[in-house]
Amino acid sequence: MAAGAQALAAGMAVVAAADWRAVAGIALSSAATAYAALAAAISCRTAHRGTGGHGANRVRYDTGMHAGADAANAAAVQAVEPQAVSVLKPLCGDEPGLYGNLATFCHQAHPRYQIVFGVRDAADPAVQVVRRLQAEYPGCDIALAINPARHGSNPKVSNLINMLALARHDLLVLADADIAVAPDYLQRVTAPLVDTRTGVVTSLYRGRAVGGWWSRLGAQFIDDWFAPSVRVAHAGGSSSFAFGATIALRRDALHTVAGFRALADRLADDYWLGELTRRHGLATVLSDVVVRTDVTEDSLPALWRHELRWMRTIRSLNPAGFAFTFITFTWPMLLIGLVLAPGPLSAALLIVGGLARSMLAAAAAAADSHARGAPTGPAAQAPGTASGVAVAPLAAVLRAPVRDLLLLAEWAAALVGSRVHWREDIFTVRDRIPVAPLSSPSTPSRETTLPERTP
Repeated sequence: MAAGAQALAAGMAVVAAADWRAVAGIALSSAATAYAALAAAISCRTAHRGTGGHGANRVRYDTGMHAGADAANAAAVQAVEPQAVSVLKPLCGDEPGLYGNLATFCHQAHPRYQIVFGVRDAADPAVQVVRRLQAEYPGCDIALAINPARHGSNPKVSNLINMLALARHDLLVLADADIAVAPDYLQRVTAPLVDTRTGVVTSLYRGRAVGGWWSRLGAQFIDDWFAPSVRVAHAGGSSSFAFGATIALRRDALHTVAGFRALADRLADDYWLGELTRRHGLATVLSDVVVRTDVTEDSLPALWRHELRWMRTIRSLNPAGFAFTFITFTWPMLLIGLVLAPGPLSAALLIVGGLARSMLAAAAAAADSHARGAPTGPAAQAPGTASGVAVAPLAAVLRAPVRDLLLLAEWAAALVGSRVHWREDIFTVRDRIPVAPLSSPSTPSRETTLPERTP
């Protein structure tokens, strides 16, 4: 009789374990399907609205802190005469497509702006690119700071600190070197700064593959995963972000957070610039502008290093949220759910979730194709870029399962470890703790400015 009781107990344990596996499988599939459907719906709506459009008179923006701005306020923003802007572009090396990307900033419709480029070494190949821009765009106000001084562990922030002295205007726009923009970019990203409650204005970006299959997969990291996750979070009321592709702010807001020096030892300098302004009660605005950034990784190791840096940085900023990010990796979650809970419900969720994920990939690829149909300047005709950005929706859909599986692997790897690769250097995602001690220049810092052109 005791043996029978033991057998019954063991049987009940097996049934209970099976029930828990089924519940876990259905929950996992349901969550992945719900997220994919929501992300696809928001992305399709965004693509339909044409966020990458070029209408210079359209100014539409969203903010989590003063989202109640009415139509009258929006009209007032549009009516304000554009204020003078200084664009800060830190450079390092002659990246693929650098000239074409930088030249889009020389085609701005804004009536008064300057561009300040910055490098740490006079021998940097980017210097010659800037000289070429000065020669070919004599009507554009261009300055160059060359200064080797280091102010902390983040070389980009050191560059910005050295460049700021050359910025003459009170509105500042920080933009990475590898982005291309439309002619109305400056007018649109600076328009929300008319509201003194705004701290920073930032914008999302679209990946432009420059190369083969791996760069296309890298572009989908941005288009299929990163940008949709930001849009979903923003739709839920979050504004805890700021992106290096574009950050616009007033000089007084920068001074409020103690300037760029407050970011000198922070790897995620873009996020922290937004976060520090938010801590002072200022809003972060997500502009409707979507810029384009180059994805140049041409191998799995290069792509892995780049994306692992992003993943570990995200984990360092939001560990709890990052732990549940696996829900956004649709295809592997649907398959795991089906394995845990085989049956018609899981199969139905696999079909629905797979369709939603395919719609998300297709919408992102279609938006990219639409953007390529409206050239933004010389970058649109840069050698080697046209074929790289040609991402057909069907091809993107077929790559989506591989993209999601790689995301899952990167997420798992990012759960541990703190070191990341950035260019040729290794950093830690733990802010204020450089991997190796920094040495100060043995000679006083120097600053060189190429002749400035005033329109």
